[in-house]
Amino acid sequence: MNLPDQSADQIPADSTRDADGRLVGLTIDHGLGATPASSNAWLVAVDGSEYSQNAVAEAIRLSTKMKDCTLHVVNVQHWLSKEAAELELMNQGLAATDATRAMLDEAGVPWRLHIVMGEAADSIVALANKLGSHGIVIGSRGLGAAVNLLIGSVAYKVIHMSRIAVLVVR
Repeated sequence: MNLPDQSADQIPADSTRDADGRLVGLTIDHGLGATPASSNAWLVAVDGSEYSQNAVAEAIRLSTKMKDCTLHVVNVQHWLSKEAAELELMNQGLAATDATRAMLDEAGVPWRLHIVMGEAADSIVALANKLGSHGIVIGSRGLGAAVNLLIGSVAYKVIHMSRIAVLVVR
């Protein structure tokens, strides 16, 4: 995968492909490198919204108070064709996480970015389980139970699917 003008923190350290060879996941390290993840790993789900930025701010605040905390950031993209995934998965994930990465860098917090394709709640919970995360931090619009029942929300689904702690930030 050759993408122009990539900085060092935009070069994938790892990639995942499905059975058809389609690119479905990328991992970018910044400050963690080959360092093994700590036993106190937290996953922060971001979509570029103000609500996810609130979740990032809270994760940064908490990580500075915890010993040996590793922050993993996940951005879930909608399904793309095999050809589109090769060209757009990374670009879309980086665009959606620009503000997040800047916040983490400004705070001096090392991070690992995971850009994945799939259904948001399923992908977030699956990645948290794969990483052995201690918890998930996710933003919510706070629309209320009635709206969540009608249209659903990613945060609501994550809460009910996850077997680990979920911190919902408004």
